[in-house]
Amino acid sequence: MQGDGKTLEGKILEGKILVGKSGTKPEALTLRLANRHGLVAGATGTGKTVTLQVMAEGFSNAGVPVFAADIKGDLSGLAANGESKPVFLKRAEEIGIAYEPDRFPTVFWDLFGTQGHPIRATVIEMGPLLLARLLELNDTQEGVLNIAFRVADDNQWPVLDLKDLRALLLYLTENLKEISGTYGNVSAASVGAIQRQLLMLENQGADQFFGEPALDLNDFMKVDREGRGIVNILAADKLMQRPRLYASFLLWMLSELFEQLPEVGDLDKPKLVFFFDEAHLLFNDAPKALLDAVEQVVRLIRSKGVGVYFVTQNPLDVPETVLGQLGNRVQHALRAFTPRDQRAVKAAAETFRQNPGFDVAQAITELAVGEALVSFLEAKGTPSVVERALVAPPQGRVGPLTESERAELIAKSPLRGKYDQTVDNDSAYEMLAKRKNLEAAPAEGAQSEGGFGGMLGGLVGGIFGSKPATGKGRRPPQSIAEQVIGNAARSMARTVGTQVGNAILRNVLGGLMKR
Repeated sequence: MQGDGKTLEGKILEGKILVGKSGTKPEALTLRLANRHGLVAGATGTGKTVTLQVMAEGFSNAGVPVFAADIKGDLSGLAANGESKPVFLKRAEEIGIAYEPDRFPTVFWDLFGTQGHPIRATVIEMGPLLLARLLELNDTQEGVLNIAFRVADDNQWPVLDLKDLRALLLYLTENLKEISGTYGNVSAASVGAIQRQLLMLENQGADQFFGEPALDLNDFMKVDREGRGIVNILAADKLMQRPRLYASFLLWMLSELFEQLPEVGDLDKPKLVFFFDEAHLLFNDAPKALLDAVEQVVRLIRSKGVGVYFVTQNPLDVPETVLGQLGNRVQHALRAFTPRDQRAVKAAAETFRQNPGFDVAQAITELAVGEALVSFLEAKGTPSVVERALVAPPQGRVGPLTESERAELIAKSPLRGKYDQTVDNDSAYEMLAKRKNLEAAPAEGAQSEGGFGGMLGGLVGGIFGSKPATGKGRRPPQSIAEQVIGNAARSMARTVGTQVGNAILRNVLGGLMKR
């Protein structure tokens, strides 16, 4: 069902992916223009996921790797042979093709590592703009986060995981005056707000996403031994419960592709096609700076050989500046029960090149499941006149894999073992810990002599207990309370030496122990 010479009513489809049939002619997407991006839209239950599967199968057969988020788990079925159901056989006959069940090379991914290979990125790769949105920071807090990244960069402290970021924020708190004088105002309140948001993010499981080994994007752009593109499926059912993490991850991936891939211009077929399901989540409540970044990436990434296809309920979910760059369109039915729905239908109809043969707005409300309005780019890069088409049946299974089937495929994956184990390299946390140990050396000397510092160290150790070393000989990260009180205690050990100081310290520690 793609450009390898198969026929459709006697016509040869060279360099194209068959999506469906309108009237007497095939509706096919030209591979050479597939990097001009696209849109698949329609109400829930109208067939968007099946259309996405048909397109993903077509790209795979054409040797184009695919990345797609699987919101409900249904897309995983393309890894298993399809079934010759009567409805599929009938649709194939209507379109003029022979129905051929098939299965497609698939690699499963999961940010949480349960339904596929773990996907990880480092904090520094995510960057302050995306991380600020992920943490829902205001402008002031985002400014402080930018300063934190700059401090880490100037000192060559790699910020790889959330542990590193917490250590960096603690460093800012301990050196507010110096940091503010060099980089701009940093308040303890703003740092504290960022720390609270980090804690919430960790509670949602995001700490599993940040770290190493980081994803090698080249692993998304592979073909199997037969030359078919690998379909990379991201398990997104649990991820959808954390929409900001989902949107931020996918935008990060687009940005990384844009930065890492070389300029290639227009190829005979894309190097990778990226399907962004539930695309409205990317744009909801997004600040202008982020929307500008999305627009720029979408506009320029086509020259890197990457096609981006947004999948959403309504074209109006996508900003006009981005929508105007989506040349290949598939529109499933929209319902017009309310005045707002009717305005949405009219707006969706106006995004097409009009066909004088029918009322586009009316047709959008009348489409049956498995029907769609389609408009693909023609030879000169101009959109074709919109047509009403029957969507071709998918060759893979429609519906999810079983847990055992998925587990078997993951066990046989060519990437098995590459990402499964977390790696904890020396980074900002370890470097700042070493720096702090060097600064604390005089107090440690006093402790070894049994002086005031030793007494205070014993008291602090008695309150919090000493933790055994773990991993590479380092201690596990302390809580914020432990770090703040420990720092205060060491400072007092160096400066307080009189009976008055001893009395004050006894009062402080006595109050803490009563809490």
